[in-house]
Amino acid sequence: MKDFLLLFRADYVEYAKRSPEELQSMTKKWMDWIGGIAAQNKLADRGNRLETGGRVIRSGNMITDGPFCEIKESLGGYIVIKTASIDEATEIALGCPVYQIGGSVEVREISLM
Repeated sequence: MKDFLLLFRADYVEYAKRSPEELQSMTKKWMDWIGGIAAQNKLADRGNRLETGGRVIRSGNMITDGPFCEIKESLGGYIVIKTASIDEATEIALGCPVYQIGGSVEVREISLM
């Protein structure tokens, strides 16, 4: 089995404007989806939701605040799953609730050096 990182991107500023009922419904969809992965013993790390603020460091020690909320799509969270192949990881990613808010999932194999 290999480890794959699933990175979730979406317009989380717009997402946060939803009603409390909509947010609760979406949270349940996320928990059900992640619970389904765990039930298959394929969840390696439950990951976390990421805050919108942070810092970006570029070469030359240039440090800026960011990523900025004005960016249409930002990284909002991640999980790590264990699957036999990137195809299987992609199949799991297809069930992610982020698509319901116009988001995307990036699937990346974690390379153990």
